[in-house]
Formats: sequence, C-alpha cells, structure tokens
Amino acid sequence: MVQVSRDLQQELVLLRVSMEQPAMQYPEIWLRDNCQCPKCYMQQTRSRLPHGWNNLDTGVHVQQLSWCAEQQILQIEWSDGHHSDYTYSWLKERDFSLENRARYLRDIYRPEPQLWSGQQFEQIQREFQYQELLSSDEALLQWLHHLAVYGLALVKQAPLEADVLRNLCNRVGFMRRTTYGDEWSVRAQPGASNYAYLAAPLPLHTDMPYFEYKPGVTLLHTLQQSDSPGGWNLLSDAFHVADVLRQRHPSAFQVLSETPVDWADMGSDKDLTFHNIWREPVINLDANGRYKRINHSIPQRDSHFSVAPHLVRPWYEAMALFSRLANEQACTFKTTPGDVLTFDNLRMVHGRTGYDDTDCNVRHIVGAFVDWDIAYSRWRVLRRSLGYFK
Repeated sequence: MVQVSRDLQQELVLLRVSMEQPAMQYPEIWLRDNCQCPKCYMQQTRSRLPHGWNNLDTGVHVQQLSWCAEQQILQIEWSDGHHSDYTYSWLKERDFSLENRARYLRDIYRPEPQLWSGQQFEQIQREFQYQELLSSDEALLQWLHHLAVYGLALVKQAPLEADVLRNLCNRVGFMRRTTYGDEWSVRAQPGASNYAYLAAPLPLHTDMPYFEYKPGVTLLHTLQQSDSPGGWNLLSDAFHVADVLRQRHPSAFQVLSETPVDWADMGSDKDLTFHNIWREPVINLDANGRYKRINHSIPQRDSHFSVAPHLVRPWYEAMALFSRLANEQACTFKTTPGDVLTFDNLRMVHGRTGYDDTDCNVRHIVGAFVDWDIAYSRWRVLRRSLGYFK
C-alpha cells in the first residue's frame, strides 16, 4: 500500500511503498518545477517549457496531497493554484535517496572509472574484434563500456584499408575534425609539422592539450609496423598517477592541479595555418574533486608561462615527479598490422619508443578522434535499446 506524506520542516514529499523500505523523497519546489502537464512539459521534445521561469515563485508549496491507487499517480494541488500528476514509475526513477542518485550517476550518466597501475595491465586489458563491432550492438556497447571504465581497449583484425577508422567512428557517431583533418598519418617524414611524425622516441603525453575542447577518444590503426626493436607503445593511466600524487605527495598534487600552464600548437598542415592556445593545469578536477582531464605534452607546452615567478620552480619539481611516476606505471606492448588501439585521451598518457625508419622498414599508423560526448550518448542509447535500463 503506497503512502504519501510531507516533511514540513525540510519541505519534502515522502512516498512509502512498504514499511520495510525507506520512504522515497522529493523536494517540493523540484516537483513543481518538473510538473508533467501539457502547460509545463512538452512530450515531443522531452523537456520542460520555460515560460514560468520569468516569474518563478520560489515559495511555492504543496496545498493538498493525494495518491490515486488505481492509476498509480501522485496528485498535488499547489499553493499557486496549479495541479500536477506524477506516475509512480517516473517518481521511482528520480528518488532523491543517496542510493538512487548513485545508481543514476553510475548506470545512466557515466560508468565509474576504475584506475589501474602498470602492473595491473594484464588484468584490465581486453581485445575486441573489428567485424563484431561493426555488426553487433552488444559488442559495440561492451567496447565503449570498457573504454569508459578502464580508458583503454584494443580492437583486433581490422583490414588494412583506408576506411577502418571512419567505419568505427560512424558506428559511434562521427569523427572529430581537428587542425590535422579528420584522420592523420603517423609516420616518419621530412619537414614534419608535428613531433609525432618523427622516428625519435615519443615521450608520454596527451593529444592536443592546446584545445579547450580536447578530443576525447583516440583511435590508432596500425597499417605497417616497424621490424626494428623499437616502435613499442607506452601507456599509463594518468588518473592513477594523479591519485598516487594526491596520496603520497599532496603538495605536488596541489601545484599540478592549481597552476595554469600554457599549451600551444603553431604551424601549418596541408592548406591550414593555425595557432592554438589553451591555459589549464596538468591535473583538472571537477566540482567534486574527481579527475576530469589530464594535460601533458612536452613539445606542446609553450615557452610562455603566464604565472608569478615564484610559482615556476615548484611547478617544475612537481612535474618532474609526475613524469617519473607516469613512466614507472607505464605498460608496454607492440601493435601489429590490423590492430586499432583505442584509449581515453582525457585520461591516458601515451607514447612510444624510437625506431629505425628506412624504405624497407616503415611504421605507419593512421589516427582519428571521437568526442566523449558522442561516445557516451551512443553508450546510453545502446544500453536502453538492449534493455539495460528503461
């Protein structure tokens, strides 16, 4: 038997299904804001109508409360003369309890990241088959989920063809275009416009920290792999590295999460000339102190450092510690032709060892990006269509 009541002190509406379970709770002003009637909510756009916000009555409260057992609807008469109906299923999904809020953030907003050290690479690494990702929604969902949770996934047995990355990106949504185009080729070349286009060792870094809206997911398709001893991939979970700093070296963590750094990329590629700049600390946190983004690239850290002089040496000392830890935590492996390495560019730092480049010994990688907004959208759509939530 459903029971409804009010907590007058906290201005909450309480909905209790059974005495064994705690009452679901809803702030009164939130219920009024989310009225589902045609005057307040547009069904075809699935969004509230904004007209009432010009003169919002923040003192609105419940005048009368009732429960229709036959239709399973909560009925409210408001102090402003409005009437609202809320179905039980709608209310249950939006319960303000700590447990339900955590479920929403985990199952609908984004999966919870699981941080890992280099020693745990064998435990967290997972391979997906290219053709399965193109043909199976379940496989595509599992790939996106693993990528979101662990920041890294390897796609195997892709054909050595030019449209592989476009096919994968189109399964998710669409490619993210940058100043280097939709796709780019990573191979040694004379007159290189980017440090990655050299055969020299490539230190750990994130791609394009000089963009305010940095590409979220990096995809690297191996077409040719060097037979020399070099060309090994290096990857490190920089969120884990930041966690180590936070726990063991809190002063260094504070420096790297608070000191803005100038990241820049100036040059030209094909017919486009560019000068990109973004200022942000190495470790970016959200409003709850959770890791949001890592910025790190030695070649693309500008010589401009727009901070007070006394902050400079502490930053270098903290950054040296971060770089050492990232390298200590790095996993190493070497991709083979047909592999597509995919990883979270907001979280992982990646690089490679140097290699010999000759006419008979070529390393050729094609790269592309997908934004996380697009990937998370696809993840949610797939989870709903496959029955993981309604």
